[in-house]
Amino acid sequence: MNVQGLILIDVNGVALNNAGTTQQAGIENKTVTKKISKNGLIYTYVSGQAWRYWWREALQKEFNWNMSPIIKVDGKSQVYTAANPIQYDDDDIFGYMRAEKETEKDEKGETKKNKNGKDKEKDVTVTRVSPLKNSVIISVASTRPVSHFSSASRQNDVPVPYGKDEYSAIMKGMFSLDLEQAGTFASYNKTGFKNINEKLFNEAKELKGASILQDKYVKDKKGEFEQLIRLPIEIRRKRVIETLSALKFINGGAMQTNNMDDVTPKFIVLATFKTGNHPFSHIAKPDSINENNVQININGIKEILKDYKDQFIGDVFIGKRSGFLDEFSGELEELKSLGDEYPKVQVASINETIDNYCEQLKQQLV
Repeated sequence: MNVQGLILIDVNGVALNNAGTTQQAGIENKTVTKKISKNGLIYTYVSGQAWRYWWREALQKEFNWNMSPIIKVDGKSQVYTAANPIQYDDDDIFGYMRAEKETEKDEKGETKKNKNGKDKEKDVTVTRVSPLKNSVIISVASTRPVSHFSSASRQNDVPVPYGKDEYSAIMKGMFSLDLEQAGTFASYNKTGFKNINEKLFNEAKELKGASILQDKYVKDKKGEFEQLIRLPIEIRRKRVIETLSALKFINGGAMQTNNMDDVTPKFIVLATFKTGNHPFSHIAKPDSINENNVQININGIKEILKDYKDQFIGDVFIGKRSGFLDEFSGELEELKSLGDEYPKVQVASINETIDNYCEQLKQQLV
């Protein structure tokens, strides 16, 4: 069971995510924005990593999440988190990888040696694939970033020229949150599956309301199902609901001193889906006549609702900010009265949509 979501943001004169500097027109310090081409057209985008950074920041500031510390490995170009999803909210939802080894000890606490007389080590790597997966945030229509040139100077100083890319666009991003995986961990020793060590597994078992589950996809050498530990429902529900609620407050982007804009959703679709397949990727598209304009693909939404009716769990929630693509408001309202061949659709403002979906999710997440 997965939360499937799509958002549209509407930005003007921004440089949300940059790709570094380049030399152009004799200016050594020119910052270029991230962009990618498809079918000969240019699309600006925000990396998935940057979006996740904005998301984490909103969760920490608005919901006081307990964030996992970043640990630097001495003498190596390597960092990792505490890899403790029991204690740290973001380790659970955003995932981690902590690759390391430790020396083995005997019953007396002394270091074991291998046949060559060196310290015997064992692999204690833990990995957690993030329950929250997201795309890049990319312009729906092709964009033409404009180079803007300025100079940094004070009175009687020699001006230093610099440049940057700026653009305006409606941009889309998709995400999926695995509800079965959230707050659920494995400790068995299989590459890619070991989320926590035995110590944390036992600590989690002591939490009131925690439960032991069978991993129906992995068996041990005896042919028995491996075990999973699941955190109490109150913790799981809190983390999931706050992750989605943070979209109301998300903030970020490069060069905000001079290019600040609002990156909260102006259009959003939220639904609980039986599988990890994301169905909403093409419900925003360029206008067929003027490719610089963006349309909400109403027929595409209807097609998805009908084709995947049996995959939706509960209602489908659609939110739109007043003033954004208002020409589609009437058709969106009509989705509320589709026939029995479709799942029920609720249409409201952005924040109301997020809140209403979260109320449904509280009943689904048990």
